[in-house]
Amino acid sequence: MIEMDHVQDRVILAAVCTESEEETVRSLKELSELAKTAGAEVVTSVWQNRDHPDPGMYLGKGKIEEIKELIFMTDANGIICDDELSPAQMNNLEQMLECKVMDRTLLILDIFAGRAKTNEGKIQVEMAQLKYRQARLTGLGRSLSRLGGGIGTRGPGEKKLEMDRRLIRERIGTLNRELKEVRKHRDLIWDGRRKSNIKTAAIVGYTNAGKSTLLNTLTDADVLAEDALFATLDPTTRLLELPGGCQILLTDTVGFINKLPHHLIEAFKSTLEEAVFADIIIHVVDASNHDSEEQMKVVYDTLHELGADRKTVVTLLNKQDKVREKQKLYDPMASFIIPVSAKHGQGLEQLMVTLENILLSQQILIERLFSYQEAAKISLIRQEGQIIKEEYLPEGIKVKAYVPPEVYGRLEK
Repeated sequence: MIEMDHVQDRVILAAVCTESEEETVRSLKELSELAKTAGAEVVTSVWQNRDHPDPGMYLGKGKIEEIKELIFMTDANGIICDDELSPAQMNNLEQMLECKVMDRTLLILDIFAGRAKTNEGKIQVEMAQLKYRQARLTGLGRSLSRLGGGIGTRGPGEKKLEMDRRLIRERIGTLNRELKEVRKHRDLIWDGRRKSNIKTAAIVGYTNAGKSTLLNTLTDADVLAEDALFATLDPTTRLLELPGGCQILLTDTVGFINKLPHHLIEAFKSTLEEAVFADIIIHVVDASNHDSEEQMKVVYDTLHELGADRKTVVTLLNKQDKVREKQKLYDPMASFIIPVSAKHGQGLEQLMVTLENILLSQQILIERLFSYQEAAKISLIRQEGQIIKEEYLPEGIKVKAYVPPEVYGRLEK
C-alpha cells in the first residue's frame, strides 16, 4: 500500500490597489480568510498601486519579479489574485512565475464545491464552475488535435478546443434542465406557502455574520454553524412560533461577500430568490467586525441586484458578546434595528415581538358576532388568522381576531 500525504497549498496573495490602501488591505484580509477556509496556508501578501490592472499580466513586471523571489524564499507553490483574472492574465502569470495561479472567483468556487450538500447546491456549483471554465477555453493549446497534411488526412475534424466547448455547452444545457425541475419543485413549495398564508422571513447577511446560529437558536434547526466563511450554502427553512401565537417561516440563505462574481449570483439565483419572495428581510450584521458598514453595503447591493431591496428590513446587530468598543452602527435601510447575540439568545425576545408586530400590522382587526351556523368561518379565522378573544353567547360567537386581507374578503363574501 502506498501512503500519500496531503500537500497543503502555500500561497502568496496579490492585489492591485486602484483606490485606497485601506480598502486593499481589507480586501486582502478577507481573501486570506477565504484561502484558509479552502485549506491553504497564506505566507505573505503583496499589492501594487496602479490606476488599473495590467491587461496582459494583472501586475507590472517589477512586482512579478518580486513575487518570483518571494516564492523562492517562502517555498510557496502558488499565488491567489484578489480579482477575477482574464485567461491571458492567468496564462502569462503562470508562465512567468512557474507556479499555480488562482483568482478570487476560482477560490470561492472551490469553497462552494466543498460545502454544497443538496442536489440543487451541487448543480448550481457545477454550473458556475463550467461557466468559469468556458470563458477560459481560448487560444491554441499544445493538446489540440489537428489535421495532418497529405493524402488520406483531409476531411472533417474537430479541434480539442472546439470539442471541449461543445461538451461544456451540452453539460450546461443538461444542468439547466435539471435546475428547471428543481425550480418547479421550489415553485410548488412557494405556492403552498402562499395558499397557507404563512408569512416568510429570509435571513440574509454577509458571510460569517451569524445567520445559521440565529436560525439554530430560534428553531433548533441543527444547521452547521462555525466561525468560517460560507459554512452553509444550502437554504434551510424552519417554522417559528411567535409569543402571541402567530407563525412565520424563517429561511437561512447563502452568505454574501465582496466581489461576488456575477455568474455565481446567476447560478445561485434560485437559492437567493428566497429573499425575493420573502415578506420580511432579517439582515444579520456582525457588529464586532470593524468593516461592518462596508459589509452592510455589499449586502444591500446584492439585494438590489436580485430585486429584493423593497422589503421590510429588520437589522440585527449580532455578536454583541464580542463587541469591545461600542460603535454607533446605523442602517438607514432598516425599519427596525435590534442589538442581539444569536449565540447567547440576547435580544431575540425583542426580535420575536418585532416580527409579530410586523405581521399584525399587515392584517386586519375584526370584532364580530357570528351565528352558530357560521362556525366554519371561525374555523377559517383560527386556521389562517390569530384569535385574540372568543366568547360564546346565547345569540352567537363573539370573536376578536387578526386576519389577512384575503381572509377578510372571504369572510365578507
